[in-house]
Amino acid sequence: MQIQVDPLTGPEIAALLREHLDEMHRISPPESVHALDLDRLRTPEVTFWSAWSDGELLGCIALKQLDRGHGEIKSMRTSVRHQRRGVASALLRHLLEEAQRRGYRQLSLETGTQPEFSAARTLYARYGFQTCGPFAQYAEDPHSAFMTRMLQPARQAPHAREQAR
Repeated sequence: MQIQVDPLTGPEIAALLREHLDEMHRISPPESVHALDLDRLRTPEVTFWSAWSDGELLGCIALKQLDRGHGEIKSMRTSVRHQRRGVASALLRHLLEEAQRRGYRQLSLETGTQPEFSAARTLYARYGFQTCGPFAQYAEDPHSAFMTRMLQPARQAPHAREQAR
């Protein structure tokens, strides 16, 4: 599996994100859908990755910078053909490593409370995310579950610390 920054221009990623948005609107009331469309993912504060194998799109994930030390996970989606094969875990590990490399102290996310989101909530909990209250622009919503995880900044190599002094 190759995970790469995605320019959000290919038809495969557009189709996967359309599938994602359609499902969010099928499950949740419109005011409780916080998934981003292509235009809102193409902003400077968002980095978007896609996972590929043999030319086939497996899934995607995005990291939105809320401030210098806090990021938000957005647009986590695995293609239906590749669910329960470790794609989401690989994408989440990749995003966690990048957040630590950037020096973020905290990562947060919003997901649904409906049964369709139970696998996502379980995955996030397995990676150390805990339930929290609304953050950033979010408000209390019975259809939203908020989770967060504190991070340790990436350790610098000894020579890098010496050069920084």
